[in-house]
Amino acid sequence: MSEQTRTRMPSGTPQDEGGPGVTPVATADMTKTSRPTVRTAASAAAAPGDIGRRIAARREELGLTREATAARAGTAAGYLRYLEEQSTARPGTSVLIRLADALDTTVAALHGGESDLPPGLGQAAGHSELIELGPGDCLARLSTHGVGRLATVAEGGLVILPVNYSVIDGSIAFRTAPGSTIAAAVGSNVAFQVDHVDEALSQGWSVLVQGSARAVTAPDVRRRLDALAYSRPWAGGEERDLWVRVEQDRISGRRIAVR
Repeated sequence: MSEQTRTRMPSGTPQDEGGPGVTPVATADMTKTSRPTVRTAASAAAAPGDIGRRIAARREELGLTREATAARAGTAAGYLRYLEEQSTARPGTSVLIRLADALDTTVAALHGGESDLPPGLGQAAGHSELIELGPGDCLARLSTHGVGRLATVAEGGLVILPVNYSVIDGSIAFRTAPGSTIAAAVGSNVAFQVDHVDEALSQGWSVLVQGSARAVTAPDVRRRLDALAYSRPWAGGEERDLWVRVEQDRISGRRIAVR
């Protein structure tokens, strides 16, 4: 059985254009075997909702401040902050269209409708050019961390697996589980690739690092990697405690520019 109480939003709370102006205050979920669990509006609003997270992530990806984004979208910076930080925020279609335009993305992407589809769904631009990247540009695009793909030869043939990595002391490093397919690549030649696709402009770039995979065994180096890594493995699991470094032999990259 579910019981929900609703009340009008207090004066001064940003509201969506055309929205109902109401927000849940408490929800009690009851089953035969458990006591009611009450979730208040305050606790629900402690974390941003999915749309708010996507708006904030895209804004930060473009290097835009809230003020600049709000100005582009023709809305108030305070309202944009509300959308990004409050899980109860429900922006209307007109707001999302303006925000999508300001962030060079789509309403579907802000809704998460493209999250289960591969990148690059748009068509090629009318005038594009493939440009080679120098080593400095390649390193800049690797940045300090991200998600890349490791290519190696496994028992069943060539495999390409995604890993979240950090660049520490000039080397790509990531953690994996001993005995995994990635761990089996230690001591062999590998390729590591990172890319980015700009859906709105039909352009992007890719960087390829070729070298060898080496296990990090020195305790002091392992501790340094643990301390400086941007994130734990996205796949989770405490067993992913084997640090692997890609010792670079060659780095190259390309980007598609639209004229």
